[in-house]
Amino acid sequence: MNSKTLLTLITVSVLSAVAAIGGYKALETETMAPTIAIQAEQPVRYANFTDANTTAAPIPAGLDFTVAAGRSTPGVVHVTSTSSRNNQAPQFIDPFDFFGGGRGMQPQPRVASGSGVIISADGYIVTNNHVISGADQVEVVLNDKQNYTATVIGADPSTDIALLKIDAENLAFLPFANSDSVMVGQWVLAVGNPFNLESTVTAGIVSAKGRNINILDDNAAIESFIQTDAAVNPGNSGGALVNIHGQLIGVNTAIASPTGTFAGYSFAVPANLVRKVVGDLKEYGIVQRGFLGVTIRNVDIEQMKKMGLPDASGVFVNEVLEGSAADDAGLKANDVIRAINGMPIKTTAQLQETVAQYSPGDKLSVDYIRNGKLSTTNVMLKNKNLGIELLSKETVQVNNLLGVTFGELSEKDKRELGIKAGVQVKRINDGAIRRYTEMREGFIITRIDREPVTSEKRLMEILENKKGGVMLEGVYPDANGTFYYAFGM
Repeated sequence: MNSKTLLTLITVSVLSAVAAIGGYKALETETMAPTIAIQAEQPVRYANFTDANTTAAPIPAGLDFTVAAGRSTPGVVHVTSTSSRNNQAPQFIDPFDFFGGGRGMQPQPRVASGSGVIISADGYIVTNNHVISGADQVEVVLNDKQNYTATVIGADPSTDIALLKIDAENLAFLPFANSDSVMVGQWVLAVGNPFNLESTVTAGIVSAKGRNINILDDNAAIESFIQTDAAVNPGNSGGALVNIHGQLIGVNTAIASPTGTFAGYSFAVPANLVRKVVGDLKEYGIVQRGFLGVTIRNVDIEQMKKMGLPDASGVFVNEVLEGSAADDAGLKANDVIRAINGMPIKTTAQLQETVAQYSPGDKLSVDYIRNGKLSTTNVMLKNKNLGIELLSKETVQVNNLLGVTFGELSEKDKRELGIKAGVQVKRINDGAIRRYTEMREGFIITRIDREPVTSEKRLMEILENKKGGVMLEGVYPDANGTFYYAFGM
């Protein structure tokens, strides 16, 4: 073959390749345009970020998601909640937004759409609280298109988890995995119903653990999210985050986005915390949460150097609540908690997640550093009212309404104050007491509407049945006279 013939062949080959590429691009444009068009009401954007200096990491040879997808999709459902109440929230976009667009909705009757995960063959389903909050009716559509009306068993705003029940048997369900064993960098799948597109599966990796993004609007919020880069969008709320074996490692809850759609990172409530919450909701109707009774913050480099700590891991104790579990165990302000039950604790989010998996009366081993010395103490967790017993649903509802932590008085305290009975207000958080009265912490309630308060249990019994105005009567340890505070139930 002479050089002229060879040059001709090369020229033809190059022109053919260019023509083929041009034809492919024209075809690509034609097939993608309708996809964007059908989403006219919900803006669609590419989720990837292209940088000429980087190359996408290839999926390892032999990695196959079909088994995990096949096992998990039958156990993920579509959840629709309808509320007749108007939502008057202002219009704005939160960079950390719930998938369902819970914030920034038009002032009209709400119809929220999300996902859920079947966790038992007899019809128990976990989803997000913000998917069903305020709903008058909740509908569930299974993977096989069967439709059910669901009952809300209970919800926990502190973790944004809710438990539903449908009247069905022999359902496919997802088994829980140990989320404490989840590793940064491992492959995961997000399964849900984004944009009402049923049974959508996306893949990514765990990019971080123990993320606190300050999205939950609750006094006792527990945020220790699993962060992933699996693509998720509005409608994925309450859906499954699974490992490559199809086991549930988290419930997808939020995305970091300036637009409300996926921009690179999503956040899921860890499965171990979900399992505790739904177990309590199923058995008690509320979450039986154990409290250490401390205010905390992360250890930083400056503090590490000042205290001579081996590293910047751990949680610094700012304050120990009097009469709390931590107080009884001998923990003090300026201690640095390093481990719970032998598991290293690096951040406040991790500490909150770990403790939240236990109930009042449970015992924990706490490793802490004080004055440069590592020590261990045993802590028996207490309830919100500084007791070790499990609380009733009615008691928790009263506590949440008032926003108050109570404590019993000793006989010595009563004698010194010259009273026969009373219950002390140990801490005041957001609630009716703070909003409608000028009560200070330390106030001792002796009567409610002239009825003597002989114990915290009796106080709760009185308030559980109250409707309308309530008058609290009592004294302060550091002031003379009787004080009165009124508010509405």
